Amino acid sequence: MANTIDNTHLEDISVNEIMTKSVISVDSFSSSSDAAKLMEESKVGAIVVYEYTKPVGIITDRDLAIKIGAHSYPLDTPVRRIMASPIISITPDSTFQDAASLMNQKKIRKLLVIDNGKVVGIITTTDLVNYLSGLTSLA
Repeated sequence: MANTIDNTHLEDISVNEIMTKSVISVDSFSSSSDAAKLMEESKVGAIVVYEYTKPVGIITDRDLAIKIGAHSYPLDTPVRRIMASPIISITPDSTFQDAASLMNQKKIRKLLVIDNGKVVGIITTTDLVNYLSGLTSLA
């Protein structure tokens, strides 16, 4: 018999409770190669791109694979040329349901969590699935 999850419970869970709070970042002029190395060293799939002190985009391992691999961009291409921009974000007090809906609507896998103009975390589809997995193991 399949486990079911009460949707009202998901409306009570805030993004702040399940997001990853440590976020890795690079300057927009950094090379794609440097960004890839940083992702590998940090064991993350996305990096926030800053221009001066302002977050301007996000670069993912998928962006690197497609732009560098499939489109033959050189490894020294600045991340600003291949990052996803403008940033699609959510606030820490938004709900699990809000995050899942926004990701589905925008067809994205990662959302920056921004509070008062500052990046305070990232929430990914993996975070959502891991949370759901924990709920079903309790059922």
